[in-house]
Amino acid sequence: MQVIGIALLVIFLDQGSKFLIRQVMVLHESVPVVPGIFHISYILNRGAAFGILENQQWFFLAIAAVLVGLYVLFRRKIPRQGCVQYGLGLLLGGAFGNAVDRFFHGAVTDFFDFRVWPVFNVADMGIVAGVVLLLWYSWTHDREGERRP
Repeated sequence: MQVIGIALLVIFLDQGSKFLIRQVMVLHESVPVVPGIFHISYILNRGAAFGILENQQWFFLAIAAVLVGLYVLFRRKIPRQGCVQYGLGLLLGGAFGNAVDRFFHGAVTDFFDFRVWPVFNVADMGIVAGVVLLLWYSWTHDREGERRP
């Protein structure tokens, strides 16, 4: 249940922040928070990270559906370690948060803009943090879940 709770929290924070951006900003508007370093910039991303695979909405929706399906199928076999539970929750919440945007808006709302990196959102942070936690677990544990020396 920890995975689902984390995923729901990510979805709530992601969708709430995107709703706020869509309500108070105009598309392509950019508000400097720390001028030249960090801005809140409202853009729509029709692709994946860095805008790759633009206009492939059904492909990304299918990936999100597959992730959720795999979780449902294998949830009883998933290790109970915190980093695995948190990693999966962050990954699933991020994937579902962006899938909601793709389904209802035709594009993902992005707004965190550090000027040296592509603009991103809360769901993107969840996906990246989740993948990092899962990779860390896989590098530090063997197939039986025992910690490597």
